Amino acid sequence: MSQSLNDELRAFYTARVHELPVAARAVMDRAGRELAESGQAGQALAVGARAPRFALPSATGRTVALDDLLAEGPVVLTFYRGAWCPFCNIALRALQQHHDEIRARGARLVAVSPQIPDESLSLTEKHGLAFDVLSDLGSDVAKQYGLAFDLPDDLGEVYDGLGFELQRVNGGHARTLPVPATYVIDRDGTVRWAFVDTDYKLRAEPADILDALDALR
Repeated sequence: MSQSLNDELRAFYTARVHELPVAARAVMDRAGRELAESGQAGQALAVGARAPRFALPSATGRTVALDDLLAEGPVVLTFYRGAWCPFCNIALRALQQHHDEIRARGARLVAVSPQIPDESLSLTEKHGLAFDVLSDLGSDVAKQYGLAFDLPDDLGEVYDGLGFELQRVNGGHARTLPVPATYVIDRDGTVRWAFVDTDYKLRAEPADILDALDALR
């Protein structure tokens, strides 16, 4: 049996966590607990809600609108933190591995992050992504979906120290990120399945996304 995405993410974390400075790890762990306890996940768009419409620039400079995607079929919409986040990269690669299966179900896959288009283009080319990767500068769309939150100052400083350059890659919006989330939206624009977790080390399983798409048929 093949390894699940979350098994891969857990294995990556276990292998790499000890490379972090102890003080940095303590800040990250505390910030993670505080975000989980904040009720942020409960504010996120839920199953049955109407998906807020958006039009965002893609990595290749096109404007991609949710309405245009929905005109073709259901949409799998995933929010990620950025190319600097290794957990996001693992999750996006897993989605790419299942992209043909998603398309075979008549659906479009689109990924959204707060990073600038140039960063999205580098990510797309590096991982050979065949789906649209969109830039939500300032996390305005993430806010509409109830996913945006501001990093605590000390966590922002830790990320700066790790060389993530959020001020640059997020176009001047260094402290605002989305909670990672994935939605399956039907052609009428209604959310039919959702995965939201404040723990960035957990992501929607591609198999569950495919099951959700099958349930639309």
